[in-house]
Amino acid sequence: MSDAVMIGIKVVCVLAAFLTLPLLVGQLEHKAMAHMQGRLGPMYAGGFHGWAQLMADGVKFLQKEAVVPAAADARVFGLAPAVALIPYLLVLVVIPLGPGTVAEALDAGLFFALAVTGVGVVGMLMAAWASANKYSLLGGLRGAAQLLAYELPFVLAAASVAMAAGTLSLVGIVEAWNPWWLLWQAPAMVIFFVAGMAEIRRPPFDMPLADSELVFGYLTEYGGLRFAFMLLAEYVGIVVVCALTTVLFLGGWRGPFLSDDLGPLWTILKIFALSFVVIWARVAYPRLREDQLQRLAWQGLVPIALGQLVLTGAVVAVTS
Repeated sequence: MSDAVMIGIKVVCVLAAFLTLPLLVGQLEHKAMAHMQGRLGPMYAGGFHGWAQLMADGVKFLQKEAVVPAAADARVFGLAPAVALIPYLLVLVVIPLGPGTVAEALDAGLFFALAVTGVGVVGMLMAAWASANKYSLLGGLRGAAQLLAYELPFVLAAASVAMAAGTLSLVGIVEAWNPWWLLWQAPAMVIFFVAGMAEIRRPPFDMPLADSELVFGYLTEYGGLRFAFMLLAEYVGIVVVCALTTVLFLGGWRGPFLSDDLGPLWTILKIFALSFVVIWARVAYPRLREDQLQRLAWQGLVPIALGQLVLTGAVVAVTS
């Protein structure tokens, strides 16, 4: 098989994952929140168990007019949803689903994933600045402050597991993973997951949106398909954060049995289990204030992440 055909197959597979997994997470959120909060609406669309709710939302977005504010920078305003989406698409390229099932197995895959994930915030800043709206701008500034605070523990937690595995390759980290990592890398996993939720601005870390204060933050002026793409970026972000947590801390494709044959299935099951935790956190916890957000990052997560890094270094030095 020629290289061009292989590249084409990989591109199609990555695009399929990019377009289907976030929608499935969105459907899971509709149903989980409907059950947890007694919501009737999402249980009726299409008849049986509200199976068509996501399709109804898509039709709704298609019918809405895409309005651009008169004072907005129209070009930046229109580009922002694409800039918010594309980094997550690129990260999916290096995430392994199973043994040999990865679009591109980079030697520095972890470094690439962390670097590209941080670019997604640029789309939020573009949307905030280009909207020519004070509420949008305040939401963008909150988002930038949140990224600065949570990027450090996010990277430190990832560095801990990379140090334990002795490689920056995501495939190599899964191959080096051992079940006892679930114990001594547990603090790093919690820090990575919580910081990842904060980076994609999921509740209770959604102060950049804060509908009770900022209308809808940096999304205030968006409607129609542009708004749908910004929401899609959020759900792709959930998939990426959960996939990275799975690969780094939960053994990736390694399951209790038939890991070589059922590897992709184990990976996807772990991703959706973590996605359910993200949804549950939205329902269960109230939004944190800005001072609480910053205090949690700088006085909570960063010191623990540094301590975990020291522990990992000591264990690696003793066992090597």
